[in-house]
Amino acid sequence: MSNTPVFCAGEATVLAAEGQATDAMPEILIGRTDGPVGQAFANLMAQSKGHTAMFAIRACNQMVRPATMLVPKVTLKDSVNIDLFGGVVQSAVADAVVDAVAEGIIAKAQVNELCIVALMWIDPRCAADAKAGTLDKKDMYRTNYEAMKLALKRALHNEPSIDELIANRHTIKHDMDDWS
Repeated sequence: MSNTPVFCAGEATVLAAEGQATDAMPEILIGRTDGPVGQAFANLMAQSKGHTAMFAIRACNQMVRPATMLVPKVTLKDSVNIDLFGGVVQSAVADAVVDAVAEGIIAKAQVNELCIVALMWIDPRCAADAKAGTLDKKDMYRTNYEAMKLALKRALHNEPSIDELIANRHTIKHDMDDWS
C-alpha cells in the first residue's frame, strides 16, 4: 500500500443546462482504507437524520470499487429528493467511479485499498421541478457524472496546484462574490 494515496481532496463544479437547477458540486476525499479517509468512511455508517449516507452502486448487488460513500450536503426532507439522491445522483457517481478506474484516473490495482467519501449537492429546487415534470434527469446525471470524475482527477493530481492558486489569486473571484 505504500504508493496508495493516503488523503486526497478534490472538488468540481459542473453547471446545469439552461433553466435547470441541476448544478453538481461534489467535494470528495479519496484515500487508503486503513487511513483517515477509511476512518471517515466507516464513521459514515452511523446514519444522521436527513443526511442518509449510501454506497455508490451501479445496480443492486453492483457496489463500485473503490467503495464510495455518498453523503448529501443538504438535508433531504422528502421522498422526491431522496429518490433523486438514491437514483440519478447515485447512478452518476457510480458510473464516474468505474469509468475513472477504466480510464486510469484511479489505479485498477488499488481499488480494494482505497475508499471515497463524496459530499453531493442537490439543489432544493430539483424536488419542485421533479414534481412539476420539468426536471431534466439526463442533465442531472450529466452534471454529477462529469463533476465527480473531474473531482477524482483533481484530488489524485493535487489540482489546482499551489502555484496556480497563487498566480490567479487576484484575477479569479468566488462565484458568489458581491462584496469586493
